[in-house]
Amino acid sequence: MNALRRTAKRARMRVERFAAGRAPAVHHFVEPHLCLLRAPSVAARVPPLGRELTVATYNVHRWTGLNGRGRPDPARAGFVISELHADVIALQEVVRPLSGDDVLEKLAEGLGLHVAFAATRVHRNGELGNAILSRWPIGGVSMLDLSFSRLERRVAVSAQFAFDGGLLDVVATHLALGDRTRHRQVRSLLDHPNLRTNPTLLLGDMNAWRRCKATRALEEGLAQHHNLDWPASFPAASPVLALDRIYARGARVVELYAHSSRAAKRASDHLPILARVELGP
Repeated sequence: MNALRRTAKRARMRVERFAAGRAPAVHHFVEPHLCLLRAPSVAARVPPLGRELTVATYNVHRWTGLNGRGRPDPARAGFVISELHADVIALQEVVRPLSGDDVLEKLAEGLGLHVAFAATRVHRNGELGNAILSRWPIGGVSMLDLSFSRLERRVAVSAQFAFDGGLLDVVATHLALGDRTRHRQVRSLLDHPNLRTNPTLLLGDMNAWRRCKATRALEEGLAQHHNLDWPASFPAASPVLALDRIYARGARVVELYAHSSRAAKRASDHLPILARVELGP
């Protein structure tokens, strides 16, 4: 209880500091919000989205490397993203600085990718949240606030893409550590129209370190991939936990695997997870 009170006091003090003008006025917010949708200045020429694509999910650990104590280096994670050769990538724990260059925009620009970003809260080094990178233009973007706990701000960001069979929704999220909150977040996602209308891919750090109500609900509510052997992604140096997952509805995950290059084992405490997906008619 004392620890909870100390955490709540620190949160109040942080909000009061922002309100008192100790940070740029543009960053005075405490609620999750959608704050970036951008196309690259020079987009690569790619064929239209067909019936097959490769997607990935990657927790970039605030750009701080394997142990989280290093100096933020977005280029390190950016190199790993370039290794993936994925069509759509969901990123978690992305930090955009409060001042100076926007490292997320710079990374997307360097890779020639479209980008959408939703902030969950203000981190001491900037806005912290989830992003979606894509080879194709993002036809529509929306956000779902999943902050059911006062101590854990969480959000899901959804991007929509046109393909020859209709529309595809890609939803990226980072779920809570607590079992009860995580289950409420999953129920909110499964009941959301974006996961019920079109073919949908749900990607992210599900914090699924063990089987629980949340993971059972996901497996029952969304089509399972080709087997139940989720690839381990955490910790990156020697992964044993399958925290990062890719679920599908109205689509089929043909192949699912972890990207375990030498660079990936050093750039974050999570390995990226990739999936080859087939879209149905």
